[in-house]
Amino acid sequence: MSAESDALNDQIKQSIALLRRHLDWDAAEARLADLNNRAEDPALWNDSAAAQKVMRERNQLASAMEGVTKLEQEVADALELIELAEADGDEAMLAEATASLRAAAEEAKRREIESLLSGEADANDCYIELNAGAGGTEAQDWAEMLMRMYMRWAEQHGYKVQLLEESEGEQAGIKSATLLVSGPNAYGWLKTEAGVHRLVRISPFDSNARRQTSFASVWVYPVVDDNIEVEINESDLKVDTYRASGAGGQHVNKTESAIRITHVPTGIIVACQTDRSQHRNRAQAMAMLKARLYEAELQKREAAAAAQENAKTDIGWGHQIRNYVLAPYQLVKDLRTNVETGNPSAVLDGDLDAFMAAALAARAGATRSEASAQAR
Repeated sequence: MSAESDALNDQIKQSIALLRRHLDWDAAEARLADLNNRAEDPALWNDSAAAQKVMRERNQLASAMEGVTKLEQEVADALELIELAEADGDEAMLAEATASLRAAAEEAKRREIESLLSGEADANDCYIELNAGAGGTEAQDWAEMLMRMYMRWAEQHGYKVQLLEESEGEQAGIKSATLLVSGPNAYGWLKTEAGVHRLVRISPFDSNARRQTSFASVWVYPVVDDNIEVEINESDLKVDTYRASGAGGQHVNKTESAIRITHVPTGIIVACQTDRSQHRNRAQAMAMLKARLYEAELQKREAAAAAQENAKTDIGWGHQIRNYVLAPYQLVKDLRTNVETGNPSAVLDGDLDAFMAAALAARAGATRSEASAQAR
């Protein structure tokens, strides 16, 4: 085989070894068998909450294990094709098989990074809250660009995205917005995006075409499971109703169906205007508030909490986690991990995996190579 094929094969072997080690393969097989037996017991379904918990764990474990075995089979098939192609001198088949091996290596890398998603709420859906920084129209347009970026990323990964609240800018863009992203490990991946994002570009709103710097903040918090109890005293809440803005039909815009809830002790504010029913908007806003309070508790347990909170509270110079430069050159650079790319258009179209993976590895306290070395 070629040097490239040998290198890819070694890389994939290291990743698979790490994945098996992380799952504790023998224990995982025993646990999956136990969960399958419990799922087949009719008595389990008398308690729907318990049944959902069992099925969620079963599906997640089965998916992780099936992913590893499928990856092993894909690599074996690709290597067999490479040997046949080299023996027959079939360049087209060799190119196809090598491409399959490269794809398997990328999948192995993604799964290896995903194995770091072991936090308490990493598997949960999540909310993304975006806020424009100082700078008026420029910052508001930047906040809308970020919202589109995350929506594109989510769609590319098969996640469902729902716009829960949006406050439009005076001329363009948004002042703030809240998205609900639903899918496996949504919070685990997106939590690395929390912080201030800085844009440098030639302003489309400046007749003199001057270069402008804009800031917007991103805050990510997990949807709270039914199994997680968060106590909220009604006396701690300030509830306001208002007319929804933007598209949504005549009823949405003409009645005070939108809800804003302020948790007075913490100062946390959530809002929802997605539904024409005030009651349903209130229920969604309460769910968001519980998620924010739960996320705040999670952050207290993490060493990174202080840095993240500082990044959120001051949307400006010296607090950004990532720079997006569109002029005078093309560059996106993450200041936490030093990961960078010269293709900002792709990043703004949702190509964020490299940044998320590096941030996850940094949070776990190990680079990808260090993690692979531990599995040898």
